[in-house]
Amino acid sequence: MKTMATQLETTGTLERRLSMSVTADAVEKEVGERLRKVARTVKMPGFRPGKVPMRMIEQSYGPQVHAEVLGDHVSKALTDAIDEHKLRVAGQPQIARREDAPEGELGFTATFEVYPDVALGDVASLEVERASCAVGDAEVDKTIDILRRQRVTWEPVQRGAQDEDRVTIDFAGTLDGVAFEGGTATDFQFQLGQGRMLPDFETGTRGAAPGEKRTFPVAFPEDYGSKDLAGKTAQFEVTVKQVEQPVLPALDEAFAKQFGVGDGSLEKMRADVRANLEREVAQRLRNRTKAAVMEALPSIAALDLPKALVASESESLIERARADLQSRGVDVKNIPIPPDAFNEQAEKRVRLGLLVAELVKKHALQAKPEQIRAQIEEFAQSYENPGEVIRYYFSDRNRLAEIEAIVVEQNVVDWVMANARVVDKALAFDELMGTN
Repeated sequence: MKTMATQLETTGTLERRLSMSVTADAVEKEVGERLRKVARTVKMPGFRPGKVPMRMIEQSYGPQVHAEVLGDHVSKALTDAIDEHKLRVAGQPQIARREDAPEGELGFTATFEVYPDVALGDVASLEVERASCAVGDAEVDKTIDILRRQRVTWEPVQRGAQDEDRVTIDFAGTLDGVAFEGGTATDFQFQLGQGRMLPDFETGTRGAAPGEKRTFPVAFPEDYGSKDLAGKTAQFEVTVKQVEQPVLPALDEAFAKQFGVGDGSLEKMRADVRANLEREVAQRLRNRTKAAVMEALPSIAALDLPKALVASESESLIERARADLQSRGVDVKNIPIPPDAFNEQAEKRVRLGLLVAELVKKHALQAKPEQIRAQIEEFAQSYENPGEVIRYYFSDRNRLAEIEAIVVEQNVVDWVMANARVVDKALAFDELMGTN
């Protein structure tokens, strides 16, 4: 498959145009060869296989075969030209016919972008925060208390409702004496002191005993979801039908066995809870540090972004948003997403991807086999059967590629933290975990 000389033009900061050609005779020769192969087996009404006239073969299959052969020749010419000029193409080239080719040649142009040169500044000028968080007895106690609350039972009481109690009520709300949508309910349950209801509603219900009826005003905030109620004050009539106090399960052997501690040892359960907390805290700290590094990196680099890569990333983000909405049961057919809705996010992701790739190449931060295995084994620790999890990852190249990408990112983070100015910050457990 012979290709002709090519000419490369710079038409923009990253845009390039290749002019190339292929010999018409070579294309026609291969078209003829392929059509003859087709003729050996093709079936047409009135003819035995292999006996269909060549003229009919050419009429039926000629245009398709010619397009395929020409596409193959142009693709080969483009690949050779890219190799010849040592280009790193970003995105899909746009191919167009060129009419000024010499006689006997078929001319084409390929317009595309190339990857930018990444100019990295001094990583030592970066300031990156590194958070730490201790896991002590208090954190273990709090976690066990949360586990107990997740298994709470409710006991009816004959007294006024107080925080932590669950109340069952009927209520009817009016605005200027008129009932409004969503303002009436029967056998409605909520737990006092959890912030689920508006403050005035909780205050009006607090202290009421079973069988008691109360009427009180409830002020809706200015940013309330319903425009008809935002910033207004309604009157509610509430009848308390039941008050229940929470009963936490005893911290005993039976409770420990619910969490896989076979002998019911509370000490073993506490050790398991601590180990799980330490893993979770370590992972969250790593995530915070990685986010801090990735946020800081763009400030030390200058580069132009290939529009094709940004457009592709933006399309991926749009598809991901659609899939997320569909998974929540939302019909996305009538929800238009503007093409540029994710452009800013796409630009950030492309820029960061190019920076990370440059650091990996420049400082040999590729993932090593032992690092990949260590990462998989770490993931597997939180599962009941770690061996199955390890086999799950090693049995599929795509899954291994996902782990490799995680390891590479961590290598970049570790390298930056070793060379940047690091500011240590101790975080409270609740702040790190997002709890109060």
